[in-house]
Amino acid sequence: MALEHTIAYLLLGGNLGDRKKNLELAIQFLNKEAGKVVSISSIYETTAWGKVNQPDFLNQAIALSTNLSALELLDKALEIERKLGRIRKEKWGERLIDIDLILFGNEVINIEGKLQIPHPHMQNRKFVMQPLAEIAPDINHPVLGKSILEMAENISDNLEVNKL
Repeated sequence: MALEHTIAYLLLGGNLGDRKKNLELAIQFLNKEAGKVVSISSIYETTAWGKVNQPDFLNQAIALSTNLSALELLDKALEIERKLGRIRKEKWGERLIDIDLILFGNEVINIEGKLQIPHPHMQNRKFVMQPLAEIAPDINHPVLGKSILEMAENISDNLEVNKL
């Protein structure tokens, strides 16, 4: 029995190599291997968060209609990161590409050390909320009960995030 399609929201990012090309390639792979990309935000340039002494990131949110489970989608995202040359060296370090699952339908998932949906820090990070609000302003956070737009407008993060 096939799973029903779920709309998953992902955040793509990277700060090494041809940043725009890496985002484009990630979207192509996701569209080919994980489902159908149904919405894509503008690209945003963001100063690094967490570990700040590194190049600026480009970030982009996408909505993906998928029949994969959340864990299958996570595995596929990690596989695509590897195909695009991502090597995980340090938390919040430089990277060619990062594909994060932010929301998976209305699901709340907590698999210790593996996957947390909704992303546990999304509401505190402007570089996540600004592109997400562009493509999913009326979607409600399944735990906090607030719309993405409401959370984005009331975020306390003052990180520099600029639409390209």
